[in-house]
Amino acid sequence: MHYLNELGKYSSLLYQALRSSTEFGTYRKNLFQELVKVGYDSVPIIMLTGVFTGSVMTLQSAYQLQSAFIPISTIGAIVSESILIELAAVISSLVLAGKVGARVATELGTMRVSEQIDALESMGFNSISFLVVPRVLAGILMFPVLYIVASIFGLGGGIAAGLFSGQVPPADFLQGARMYFYPWNVIFGFVKMIVFGFIITSVSCYKGYFARGGAEGVGKSTTDATVLSCILVLLADFVLAALLL
Repeated sequence: MHYLNELGKYSSLLYQALRSSTEFGTYRKNLFQELVKVGYDSVPIIMLTGVFTGSVMTLQSAYQLQSAFIPISTIGAIVSESILIELAAVISSLVLAGKVGARVATELGTMRVSEQIDALESMGFNSISFLVVPRVLAGILMFPVLYIVASIFGLGGGIAAGLFSGQVPPADFLQGARMYFYPWNVIFGFVKMIVFGFIITSVSCYKGYFARGGAEGVGKSTTDATVLSCILVLLADFVLAALLL
């Protein structure tokens, strides 16, 4: 019954957020601030994640495909496909669950336990429109942009790792990447990031918005938001792969 109650409260929050999405004037300023926090502020960690993901993937692929019968360009094909379809989206989202999700849950949880949300509502503000909607929209809009950053730096890291290790020349890497490139892989990555952005921000908003119990409650809501977001991202990844691939 506890889980059904949680699901009901989460669904109710999403329904109210959807109804409040037309009140653009209420959350316009907050939306711009959230776009910066979710997108621009996350670029450095996503760049770092992409570079090392691509580098490790290249070195591991080169190690496993040491054969005179397998063209070196195959490594570029494997790395590029893996990054575009899976790694750029999933690993970036798991990192963002800890960065963006934890921040959102902490902010709203602190506002809840310090009664700032109650103060907003007492002044006639729609707290869901003012606090929840801009954070969820920022996740939906900016996660696909971060996917582009992760993909570019992932491929760049793969090329650099192949070059400096002496195992995969850049020309061969790019030949394999171009040979097996399909536009649908990028579209699939965008779809995944839109879904992941919605999951992480909405779950974090829910956990923070209904936080209770002072500082300890805020800490618990932040931890729950991060863990649950990671689990749901992995589950959504499986469902999307089963439906769209």
